[in-house]
Amino acid sequence: MSETLKHKTAKGLLWGGVNSGMQQLLGLVFGIALGRLLNPGDYGLVAMIAVFSLVANELQNSGFKVALANLREPRAEDYNSVFWTNVLIGAAVYVVLFACAPLIAAYYHEPRLTALARYAFLGFVFASWGTAQSAYLFKNLRARQQAKAALTATVVAGAVGVAMAAMGYGYWSLATQTNVYILVCTLLYWHYSDWRPRLGVDFGPARRMFRFSCKLLVSSVVMDVNNNLLNILLGRFYTARDAGNYNQAWQWNYKASYLVQGMMAQVAQPVLVDVQDERERQLRVLRKMMRFAAFVAFPLLLGFALVAKEFIVLAIGAKWLESARLLQVLCVGGAFAPLSVVLYNLLLSKGKSNAYMWANIALCVCQLVLMTLLRPYGIRTMVVVFTAVGIVWFFVWWACVRSLVGYRIGMLLSDVLPFALAATAVMLFTGWATATVSPLWLLLVVRVALAAVLYVGIMWIARVQILKECLKFLKLKS
Repeated sequence: MSETLKHKTAKGLLWGGVNSGMQQLLGLVFGIALGRLLNPGDYGLVAMIAVFSLVANELQNSGFKVALANLREPRAEDYNSVFWTNVLIGAAVYVVLFACAPLIAAYYHEPRLTALARYAFLGFVFASWGTAQSAYLFKNLRARQQAKAALTATVVAGAVGVAMAAMGYGYWSLATQTNVYILVCTLLYWHYSDWRPRLGVDFGPARRMFRFSCKLLVSSVVMDVNNNLLNILLGRFYTARDAGNYNQAWQWNYKASYLVQGMMAQVAQPVLVDVQDERERQLRVLRKMMRFAAFVAFPLLLGFALVAKEFIVLAIGAKWLESARLLQVLCVGGAFAPLSVVLYNLLLSKGKSNAYMWANIALCVCQLVLMTLLRPYGIRTMVVVFTAVGIVWFFVWWACVRSLVGYRIGMLLSDVLPFALAATAVMLFTGWATATVSPLWLLLVVRVALAAVLYVGIMWIARVQILKECLKFLKLKS
């Protein structure tokens, strides 16, 4: 890799890591506060409508952010066309969903959802005004500016959400937190972006990009449905409390997994697009990204699974103990999510949106059938199988990309397996060695410290190259 691209990638990973790390740290603080102030039913109500907001946001975005990033040199006219297309779609979809809110409430047998849905859906209207600016920052690897926007929005939105929860607004505080986050992000994207829209608009560029982005749109909608599948089913067939317990576990797993996913998503597609015409070079870039993702994701997520019970009880109370049990399972699958992000970004960098779409559709159909069949066997069984299918799908993503750059199974295993095995061994030993430690706060501290020392020690003794490169880059930045 040339020094220019190598430095650009490392810088993007650094700021992606700062962004993800600080967001999740702030999310930890605000999540603890909200978890103590609210009950599982509040989270359950918001979880029931989360998928509708996500799908509506994807309809508004229509995959244009990735489509713009896939252009070698997007013009101002391209951004302008996408901007006005998104604004119009965002307004139209909100009107439709506003009218459909009573139907959503009827599906869940929950009348309170009508007003809550209409309020929560405002978020994607706000987002429609910032998609083009976000795409501009993403395409130009302005990771620092994106990090600043996201962190500022997290602080403002979290403070508003906690304040409302403390004043007794319940589930409204969660919906407001999301809306405020999107609005502040949108405003800051405008502040940091050099591009501005014009009133004169040609929808031709957006129509041409839609041939590629429509497949991303379908894929994103399907992925959102799949990620929220258990929220949809639990909210319909179980209680709001059950849905809330699962949603709490899902959120904490997502916070931990996104620490790595955010870093990889920040740079993977733009960097892989830069080297798409050089097969061997792209393979080297891909393998280094996979090693980095595995190096960080496995100890982080498996370690979180190890301390899930202690963390949940100490942070948000024993009332969420059932969430801790579900979190342990979800974290195992969460360790593979950042690796999948890298793989399917390679697909997108090669313009293979068709394969990306069908792989996501197949995953969603598989999960939907299995979850429906397993519903009588209880929530934990559903979560275990849901997680197992997600892990299997990591290898499906590999199968989709292996022939594009010659990424053989031996390469995949050598890039991923050493870190997975090392992290698993460390967590098993740590769990055994600390089984008699008490109280809970001491057990949490001892387990985190021991696992961190053992894992880094193993990496150092094994002279793992990715560790040396990370330390070298951080030393240069200090």
